[in-house]
Amino acid sequence: MQELELIAEADERARTYLKGIEERPPFPNKAARDGLAVFTEPLPEGGSDAVDTMRLLDTHGSQATTASNGPRYFGFVVGAALPAAAAAERLMLAWDQCASSYDNSPVAATIEKVAARWLLEILDLPRESAVGFGTSATACTLSCLSAARRSLLARQGWDFDKDGLSGAPEIKVVISGTVHVTVVKALRLLGFGISRFITAPTDAYGRIDPARLPALDDRTILCLQAGEVNTGEFDPFIPLIAAARAANAWVHVDGAFGLWARASSRKALTDGIEEADSWTTDGHKWLNTPYDGAVAICRDAEALSQAMNGDAVYATAFADAQKNLTLEFSRRARGIPIWAALRTLGRDGVAEMVDRHCDEAVWLAERLREGGLEVLNRVVLNQVLVRCGDDERTARVRQRVLDSGAGWFGNTVWQGRSAFRISFSSWRTRHEDVVRLADALVTASRL
Repeated sequence: MQELELIAEADERARTYLKGIEERPPFPNKAARDGLAVFTEPLPEGGSDAVDTMRLLDTHGSQATTASNGPRYFGFVVGAALPAAAAAERLMLAWDQCASSYDNSPVAATIEKVAARWLLEILDLPRESAVGFGTSATACTLSCLSAARRSLLARQGWDFDKDGLSGAPEIKVVISGTVHVTVVKALRLLGFGISRFITAPTDAYGRIDPARLPALDDRTILCLQAGEVNTGEFDPFIPLIAAARAANAWVHVDGAFGLWARASSRKALTDGIEEADSWTTDGHKWLNTPYDGAVAICRDAEALSQAMNGDAVYATAFADAQKNLTLEFSRRARGIPIWAALRTLGRDGVAEMVDRHCDEAVWLAERLREGGLEVLNRVVLNQVLVRCGDDERTARVRQRVLDSGAGWFGNTVWQGRSAFRISFSSWRTRHEDVVRLADALVTASRL
């Protein structure tokens, strides 16, 4: 089979998969999972037919997918891929560009600059900021915190690029007591030992308490949260960032999904966040772009471009080239699906989607409380944190709902107690899907 015929058959199989996404169970059954054993074959000596490879992938792989691209997936704040963003991704695969700089891909460099400008506008962040399109919140946090440390050391007269960390002034990190694991991972990879973290106490909602904020100075990185992973809460940015500004500390905000509140009627939750120094967010969460696509934003564009610079004698580029703003040199243009989503939805479409999900979360919480379940959070955003009596019963109720196919959502621990977390972020989710989930939860809790 010729190349174009092979691609055409793959496209047809992909269309068939998407046609059935509404009915596909949120999590594959045991038979489908057992069928994955077919992939554990020895490495072929002489290679295999490309058509056979693609058909094997579809026949046994498609059945064993989680339907995170469907309407009843409520786990991990994973958005379904918007058609426009998925189509842009498909065309990108055909282009097969190395989107490191204008020389490598004029189209990628041009569109990603537009996407960067649009992001700063819709999120209402400082327009002079640098925007890097990376793989994940972890990678983008790594980029931002690298720039933070390098900048703070430079203020102390230390040349990080030349002298590294040996003998350098110590940079302190203050994190929330409910910090997300991606921030911890990025800090750990950067060499900030976990035992050296300074943990800021939080209130009952999981927000840093300004009255108990540890001392800050000009060698401190303060990590804040826009959308705590369990409760969806926001740190009180105005007093916390004011304290950091007074100490000349660096403020980084982890806003993997919560930063998108700034594009909605919930913007007041983020008041003061624009005064931070750096931010991270994901496209593959609330903007509903395909995996993987995330964003590093740094107010001091030069700080990010110097920290991430990847120029070589054979490959120089402008400071704002993506290879000079992200970890990757060889990269695909992750900003293009973001551009496609923003162009297709527009400001109003993004606001409608975010507001709709928040409203559904509020509705579900009220319905569950009426049904006798315990909702542990205030539901200020798109997260509903639920408990059903003791740990065993909570786990049992969750499993019954998962087995029913009404939805998939993960378990968690909140303030030492087992719970489960229901997240709203898929553009495909309709109110009838939420009603089905609510009915299943209330029924399961009464068995």
